[in-house]
Amino acid sequence: MYHYLEEEIDNLKTKVIKMGSLVEEQIEFSLRCLFENNADLGKIVIERDAKVDTFDVKIDKLCQRIFALTQPVAVDLRLIMSALKINNDLERMGDIAVNIVERAKSLSGHTDLLLEAGVKEMSEKVMTMVRKTLDSIVNNDHELAVGIIKYDDVIDNIEREVFEKLITKMESEKSFIRPCISAATVVRNLERLADHSTNIAEEVIFLVDAKIIKHRKDFGGLDIKGEELEK
Repeated sequence: MYHYLEEEIDNLKTKVIKMGSLVEEQIEFSLRCLFENNADLGKIVIERDAKVDTFDVKIDKLCQRIFALTQPVAVDLRLIMSALKINNDLERMGDIAVNIVERAKSLSGHTDLLLEAGVKEMSEKVMTMVRKTLDSIVNNDHELAVGIIKYDDVIDNIEREVFEKLITKMESEKSFIRPCISAATVVRNLERLADHSTNIAEEVIFLVDAKIIKHRKDFGGLDIKGEELEK
Protein backbone atom coordinates (compact mmCIF):
# COMPACT_ATOMS: atom_id res chain seq x y z
CA MET A 1 0.00 0.00 0.00
CA TYR A 2 2.81 2.43 0.83
CA HIS A 3 4.45 1.76 -2.54
CA TYR A 4 1.14 2.56 -4.25
CA LEU A 5 0.79 5.77 -2.25
CA GLU A 6 4.34 6.80 -3.12
CA GLU A 7 3.66 6.31 -6.83
CA GLU A 8 0.43 8.28 -6.67
CA ILE A 9 2.08 11.13 -4.77
CA ASP A 10 4.84 11.30 -7.39
CA ASN A 11 2.17 11.30 -10.10
CA LEU A 12 0.38 14.15 -8.33
CA LYS A 13 3.56 16.22 -8.03
CA THR A 14 4.30 15.71 -11.73
CA LYS A 15 0.81 16.77 -12.80
CA VAL A 16 0.86 19.93 -10.65
CA ILE A 17 4.27 20.95 -12.04
CA LYS A 18 3.17 20.28 -15.63
CA MET A 19 0.01 22.31 -15.10
CA GLY A 20 2.05 25.11 -13.55
CA SER A 21 4.40 25.17 -16.56
CA LEU A 22 1.45 25.30 -18.94
CA VAL A 23 -0.20 28.15 -17.03
CA GLU A 24 3.07 30.07 -16.88
CA GLU A 25 3.35 29.81 -20.66
CA GLN A 26 -0.32 30.83 -21.05
CA ILE A 27 0.33 34.00 -19.07
CA GLU A 28 3.53 34.79 -20.96
CA PHE A 29 1.76 34.33 -24.33
CA SER A 30 -1.21 36.45 -23.24
CA LEU A 31 1.08 39.33 -22.30
CA ARG A 32 3.00 39.05 -25.55
CA CYS A 33 -0.32 39.06 -27.38
CA LEU A 34 -1.21 42.26 -25.54
CA PHE A 35 2.03 44.20 -26.00
CA GLU A 36 3.12 42.82 -29.36
CA ASN A 37 -0.35 42.76 -30.95
CA ASN A 38 0.31 39.09 -31.68
CA ALA A 39 -3.09 37.56 -32.45
CA ASP A 40 -1.58 34.13 -33.15
CA LEU A 41 -0.32 33.85 -29.57
CA GLY A 42 -3.74 34.92 -28.37
CA LYS A 43 -5.33 32.06 -30.30
CA ILE A 44 -2.90 29.60 -28.72
CA VAL A 45 -3.84 30.83 -25.24
CA ILE A 46 -7.56 30.38 -25.93
CA GLU A 47 -7.09 26.96 -27.55
CA ARG A 48 -4.89 25.68 -24.71
CA ASP A 49 -7.35 26.77 -22.02
CA ALA A 50 -9.13 23.45 -22.49
CA LYS A 51 -5.86 21.67 -21.67
CA VAL A 52 -5.56 23.64 -18.43
CA ASP A 53 -9.12 22.66 -17.55
CA THR A 54 -8.29 19.01 -18.26
CA PHE A 55 -5.34 19.18 -15.85
CA ASP A 56 -7.65 20.75 -13.27
CA VAL A 57 -10.09 17.83 -13.47
CA LYS A 58 -7.36 15.16 -13.51
CA ILE A 59 -5.61 16.58 -10.44
CA ASP A 60 -8.89 16.82 -8.52
CA LYS A 61 -9.76 13.22 -9.38
CA LEU A 62 -6.27 12.00 -8.50
CA CYS A 63 -6.46 13.65 -5.08
CA GLN A 64 -9.88 12.07 -4.51
CA ARG A 65 -8.51 8.65 -5.47
CA ILE A 66 -5.56 8.95 -3.11
CA PHE A 67 -7.87 9.92 -0.24
CA ALA A 68 -10.26 7.06 -1.05
CA LEU A 69 -7.70 4.26 -1.47
CA THR A 70 -4.98 5.19 1.04
CA GLN A 71 -4.63 6.77 4.44
CA PRO A 72 -2.17 9.63 3.85
CA VAL A 73 -0.65 11.26 6.92
CA ALA A 74 1.87 14.01 7.72
CA VAL A 75 3.74 15.30 4.65
CA ASP A 76 1.69 13.23 2.17
CA LEU A 77 -1.56 14.57 3.58
CA ARG A 78 -0.27 18.14 3.44
CA LEU A 79 0.84 17.63 -0.15
CA ILE A 80 -2.61 16.47 -1.23
CA MET A 81 -4.32 19.35 0.58
CA SER A 82 -1.89 21.86 -0.92
CA ALA A 83 -2.19 20.32 -4.39
CA LEU A 84 -5.96 20.80 -4.36
CA LYS A 85 -5.63 24.49 -3.51
CA ILE A 86 -2.70 25.11 -5.87
CA ASN A 87 -4.63 23.39 -8.65
CA ASN A 88 -7.56 25.74 -8.09
CA ASP A 89 -5.34 28.84 -8.21
CA LEU A 90 -3.53 27.65 -11.34
CA GLU A 91 -6.84 27.03 -13.13
CA ARG A 92 -7.98 30.55 -12.31
CA MET A 93 -4.67 31.97 -13.50
CA GLY A 94 -5.24 30.19 -16.81
CA ASP A 95 -8.66 31.85 -17.04
CA ILE A 96 -7.06 35.24 -16.38
CA ALA A 97 -4.64 34.68 -19.27
CA VAL A 98 -7.68 34.22 -21.53
CA ASN A 99 -9.25 37.39 -20.11
CA ILE A 100 -6.11 39.37 -20.95
CA VAL A 101 -6.15 38.05 -24.52
CA GLU A 102 -9.78 39.13 -24.88
CA ARG A 103 -8.88 42.64 -23.70
CA ALA A 104 -5.92 42.74 -26.08
CA LYS A 105 -8.33 43.07 -29.00
CA SER A 106 -9.71 46.38 -27.73
CA LEU A 107 -6.20 47.65 -26.91
CA SER A 108 -4.72 46.96 -30.33
CA GLY A 109 -2.94 50.13 -31.42
CA HIS A 110 -2.72 51.49 -27.88
CA THR A 111 0.69 50.11 -26.89
CA ASP A 112 1.92 53.64 -26.15
CA LEU A 113 -0.87 54.07 -23.61
CA LEU A 114 0.11 50.83 -21.86
CA LEU A 115 3.73 51.95 -21.70
CA GLU A 116 2.88 55.46 -20.55
CA ALA A 117 0.61 54.26 -17.75
CA GLY A 118 3.11 51.67 -16.54
CA VAL A 119 1.03 48.61 -17.43
CA LYS A 120 3.95 46.93 -19.17
CA GLU A 121 6.25 47.47 -16.18
CA MET A 122 3.61 46.01 -13.89
CA SER A 123 3.14 43.01 -16.21
CA GLU A 124 6.88 42.28 -16.18
CA LYS A 125 6.97 42.27 -12.38
CA VAL A 126 3.90 40.05 -12.19
CA MET A 127 5.48 37.66 -14.71
CA THR A 128 8.56 37.48 -12.48
CA MET A 129 6.28 36.66 -9.56
CA VAL A 130 4.53 33.91 -11.53
CA ARG A 131 7.83 32.31 -12.59
CA LYS A 132 9.22 32.42 -9.06
CA THR A 133 5.99 30.89 -7.78
CA LEU A 134 6.44 27.88 -10.06
CA ASP A 135 10.07 27.63 -8.91
CA SER A 136 8.92 27.55 -5.29
CA ILE A 137 6.57 24.65 -6.11
CA VAL A 138 9.23 22.65 -7.95
CA ASN A 139 11.88 23.14 -5.25
CA ASN A 140 9.66 23.31 -2.14
CA ASP A 141 11.46 26.59 -1.48
CA HIS A 142 10.30 28.16 1.78
CA GLU A 143 12.33 31.37 1.50
CA LEU A 144 11.29 32.00 -2.08
CA ALA A 145 7.65 31.49 -1.09
CA VAL A 146 7.99 34.09 1.68
CA GLY A 147 9.57 36.49 -0.81
CA ILE A 148 6.65 36.00 -3.19
CA ILE A 149 4.13 36.81 -0.47
CA LYS A 150 5.96 39.98 0.54
CA TYR A 151 6.41 40.99 -3.11
CA ASP A 152 2.63 41.31 -3.39
CA ASP A 153 2.98 44.71 -1.69
CA VAL A 154 5.18 45.88 -4.57
CA ILE A 155 2.48 44.89 -7.06
CA ASP A 156 -0.26 46.59 -5.02
CA ASN A 157 1.70 49.84 -4.96
CA ILE A 158 2.30 49.73 -8.71
CA GLU A 159 -1.37 48.98 -9.29
CA ARG A 160 -2.39 52.16 -7.46
CA GLU A 161 0.11 54.23 -9.43
CA VAL A 162 -1.06 52.83 -12.77
CA PHE A 163 -4.73 53.46 -11.93
CA GLU A 164 -3.92 57.07 -11.07
CA LYS A 165 -2.19 57.53 -14.43
CA LEU A 166 -5.13 56.01 -16.29
CA ILE A 167 -7.61 58.24 -14.44
CA THR A 168 -5.53 61.32 -15.24
CA LYS A 169 -5.41 60.26 -18.91
CA MET A 170 -9.20 59.86 -19.07
CA GLU A 171 -9.74 63.23 -17.42
CA SER A 172 -7.42 65.06 -19.81
CA GLU A 173 -8.25 63.22 -23.06
CA LYS A 174 -11.84 62.02 -23.38
CA SER A 175 -11.04 60.01 -26.53
CA PHE A 176 -8.96 57.67 -24.39
CA ILE A 177 -11.78 56.73 -22.01
CA ARG A 178 -12.56 53.38 -23.69
CA PRO A 179 -8.96 52.15 -24.06
CA CYS A 180 -8.18 53.33 -20.52
CA ILE A 181 -11.09 51.29 -19.18
CA SER A 182 -9.78 48.24 -21.05
CA ALA A 183 -6.29 48.93 -19.70
CA ALA A 184 -7.70 49.20 -16.17
CA THR A 185 -9.30 45.78 -16.60
CA VAL A 186 -5.92 44.34 -17.62
CA VAL A 187 -4.33 45.93 -14.54
CA ARG A 188 -6.97 44.34 -12.35
CA ASN A 189 -6.25 40.96 -13.97
CA LEU A 190 -2.53 41.41 -13.33
CA GLU A 191 -3.24 42.13 -9.68
CA ARG A 192 -5.34 38.97 -9.49
CA LEU A 193 -2.44 36.96 -10.93
CA ALA A 194 -0.27 38.31 -8.13
CA ASP A 195 -2.91 37.35 -5.57
CA HIS A 196 -3.13 33.79 -6.88
CA SER A 197 0.67 33.56 -6.85
CA THR A 198 0.58 34.63 -3.22
CA ASN A 199 -2.03 31.97 -2.44
CA ILE A 200 0.20 29.31 -3.98
CA ALA A 201 3.22 30.54 -2.03
CA GLU A 202 1.21 30.20 1.17
CA GLU A 203 0.51 26.57 0.26
CA VAL A 204 4.21 25.93 -0.36
CA ILE A 205 4.98 27.18 3.15
CA PHE A 206 2.18 25.00 4.55
CA LEU A 207 3.61 21.99 2.71
CA VAL A 208 7.21 22.56 3.79
CA ASP A 209 6.69 23.79 7.35
CA ALA A 210 3.16 22.65 8.27
CA LYS A 211 2.51 26.30 9.02
CA ILE A 212 -0.52 28.29 7.89
CA ILE A 213 0.53 31.74 6.63
CA LYS A 214 -2.23 34.31 6.44
CA HIS A 215 -0.69 37.37 8.07
CA ARG A 216 2.73 39.01 8.14
CA LYS A 217 3.19 38.20 11.81
CA ASP A 218 3.23 34.53 10.85
CA PHE A 219 6.50 34.85 8.90
CA GLY A 220 8.62 34.21 11.98
CA GLY A 221 12.23 35.38 11.96
CA LEU A 222 12.63 35.42 8.16
CA ASP A 223 13.27 38.96 6.97
CA ILE A 224 12.92 39.06 3.20
CA LYS A 225 12.16 42.28 1.38
CA GLY A 226 9.79 42.04 -1.57
CA GLU A 227 12.22 43.79 -3.91
CA GLU A 228 14.69 40.92 -3.48
CA LEU A 229 12.45 38.70 -5.59
CA GLU A 230 13.68 40.42 -8.75
CA LYS A 231 17.35 39.61 -8.12
